[in-house]
Amino acid sequence: MSETGTASPYLKTAEVAVLIRKKPDAVRQMRRRGTGPKGVRIGRDVLYDRRDVLAWLAAKAAADELAQRAA
Repeated sequence: MSETGTASPYLKTAEVAVLIRKKPDAVRQMRRRGTGPKGVRIGRDVLYDRRDVLAWLAAKAAADELAQRAA
């Protein structure tokens, strides 16, 4: 949360890692390989728009054949 008390629409690498239950290094590696959610470097940090991360997760779920059979 920011100092104003509102949730930021942007997530840092560690926050994305918690969301997808991976280590931050795995998120960094996915970004380097182009297989992870879209992010933008701001200084030393990479920020991910929360909507982009959720859209990436939805696309991964839609492409998962086993998940589609279980539904």
